[in-house]
Amino acid sequence: MARSTPETPIVALHGSEASAHAHPACCAADQCVEPLSIGPVAANTFRISTMDCSAEESEIRRAVEPVAGIRGLHFQLGQRTLRIDGTADAIPHALEAIRKAGFAPEAIPATGAAGTDDGHGHDHGPGNGFVRFAAALGLAVAAEGISFFAPDTLVWKATGMAVAAAAIGLAGLETYTKGLKALRHARLNINALMSVAVTGAFLIGQWPEAAMVMALYAIAELIEARAVDRARNAIKGLVDLAPADAEVQQADGSWARVRATQIALGAIARIKPGERVALDGIITKGNSTINQAPVTGESIPVDKGPGDTVFAGTINEAGEIEFRVTAAADDTTLARIIHAVEVAQGTRAPTQRFVDRFAAVYTPAVFAVAVAVAIFPPLFLGWQWLAAIYKALVLLVIACPCALVISTPVTVVSGLASAARRGILIKGGTYLEDARLIKAVALDKTGTITEGKPRLVAFQPWGNADEAEVRRLARGLAARSDHPVSHAIASALESEAIDVDDFKALLGRGVEGVIGGQRLVLGNHRLIREREQAEPRLEAELAVHESQGRTVTLLANASSVLGLFAVADTIKANSVEAIAELKRLGVAPVMLTGDNDATAQAVAHEAGIGDARGGLLPEGKLAAIEEMRQRYGATAMAGDGINDAPALARADIGFAMGAAGTDTAMEAADVVIMNDNLGRIVETIRLSHRTHAVLWQNIGLALAIKAVFFVLAVFGTATMWMAVFADMGASLLVVGNGLRLLRRSDR
Repeated sequence: MARSTPETPIVALHGSEASAHAHPACCAADQCVEPLSIGPVAANTFRISTMDCSAEESEIRRAVEPVAGIRGLHFQLGQRTLRIDGTADAIPHALEAIRKAGFAPEAIPATGAAGTDDGHGHDHGPGNGFVRFAAALGLAVAAEGISFFAPDTLVWKATGMAVAAAAIGLAGLETYTKGLKALRHARLNINALMSVAVTGAFLIGQWPEAAMVMALYAIAELIEARAVDRARNAIKGLVDLAPADAEVQQADGSWARVRATQIALGAIARIKPGERVALDGIITKGNSTINQAPVTGESIPVDKGPGDTVFAGTINEAGEIEFRVTAAADDTTLARIIHAVEVAQGTRAPTQRFVDRFAAVYTPAVFAVAVAVAIFPPLFLGWQWLAAIYKALVLLVIACPCALVISTPVTVVSGLASAARRGILIKGGTYLEDARLIKAVALDKTGTITEGKPRLVAFQPWGNADEAEVRRLARGLAARSDHPVSHAIASALESEAIDVDDFKALLGRGVEGVIGGQRLVLGNHRLIREREQAEPRLEAELAVHESQGRTVTLLANASSVLGLFAVADTIKANSVEAIAELKRLGVAPVMLTGDNDATAQAVAHEAGIGDARGGLLPEGKLAAIEEMRQRYGATAMAGDGINDAPALARADIGFAMGAAGTDTAMEAADVVIMNDNLGRIVETIRLSHRTHAVLWQNIGLALAIKAVFFVLAVFGTATMWMAVFADMGASLLVVGNGLRLLRRSDR
């Protein structure tokens, strides 16, 4: 499994890449899940009202790519917009190429909105679309009744044809408009196929069936569009997590509601209990419990107070808090999550690329077969011309690979949305599908397996020293130091603050000061050796702690050591279970750390890891990843996304851990775990297995239904309306199967 690279260099990373190869037939409204768009519209942005799905996007791409001077194309199908990056001379030529391809680009001002159109090719308003298509179905039924019950006279036949034509007009206006445009440009899409099939059926006297086919097609497509909307809305729902406004403190000290997009950095905002946080910030006043599940996927609310970070979209569950805004509305952690998922939709999974290539051959091949069925059997086998043409028209309806093509993007987007709900950002369908291939995962120690914060794990008074007095003196010195080890000691020792005179830091050794007239030091093993206070029994005790990966700090006066304080980076509560789950999945965990071997082995033993490698610099971790790929195969790397960047980049899939609010971490890896839960890697691998299984279930189902009706059509058993039911029924089945991924499951 090799790290993916962009398939079409001309497309920028944040543009939609979902159709770098055309979806040649599946181009009906709402049959392609488009990416979300946030933020203002940039310069050289154009609205293309007839660009409904990735098939049209691909046609535009092919038209513009040959134009000299074009650097990038940035599609937003949800808003039907295209931003063109290129030289000033190239833009007019690109627009002309788009017009020649049959589309009409309209310039949008740089500060304007991209429009609110929903991107639907049909009118899908709840009070209009269904009513109109239901009326068309009623007319189609009436046409069937006239054909079956009315006398076979010219008047009744003309009446029936008129009723059928009215049904076709009501249901198929958009289909014919797009179909004729596609045929003029020699494009085979579903609109072209349906236009030809319905028109042909009408002309050969099958007008009742032509009307029924168009009405059923329009209704089935509308139902399918609603089903597909579920996958799209699962991601669009992220936008609604952050409120549109917040209470902001004014210059005179009063509070007023201000739109989130207008709140300046550094402003003080207030959030009451039960409200959602509108922007990222740092708490300046108040204490509360924050439900961070919408952003990090954590199921347990987190206690927060002054100095702690809050994220847009999270929920304030307890007390009122005030916070200083640290990120604009379009740059919050939530906004970056939305953007990451948007980009992910544009990178296609391997199965999607296979389906696109297959569909590119399948549709013209079936179209050619349909033409052959219409022409050759009457010439060489004695078939009736009308019967042969009718069978060919049935084949045209069957030819659309909608169920095949729609199944992959819906499934992938459902998987991406399901992961995002858990605080897992997967940067593309490739990583979503390929995570199942992981055979080994390299785990950074600090912050990934362990908490990343030193804690006091052992205290021992030495000699005849009084335990309470040792605690009091040690806390007095530790509280004056800003070293992480001193912080760990001071926070663990409970005693009243005491005065320290002549306090000073001893670089690389510890601190010293005078308490109650007694000069004391609080320092490391090296300092005690320099003071010649490390007698053999003490050395033996220190060796025991150091073999367990602990950092030992000692309190001493002028004559002797008074106490030992062992500090260690403790293992996260979920690490042991997650590592055991990785093993059950057949994934080998390996720990890579810059700490010494003794510490590495001690932590690895406690976590249940058999292979631990210490003393590694970044290049050492990079070499370890290479060795693991040779030994195990597909290898992932999990780290903090900054210090481990070379290894994250070299691994087949890189996991950035605990990246909530961290720009660098979100850019460094292929999968971003928003909280510190190592178990999210296990969930990603399991989700990958489920996604891959659903993708191939859908492909098999779609192809099986096509094969059955292809045979039935050739032998004259299938009718056109049966073919429509089969095609749209298959589409609904695969969409429903793909949407199953939205249901949370950890197995």
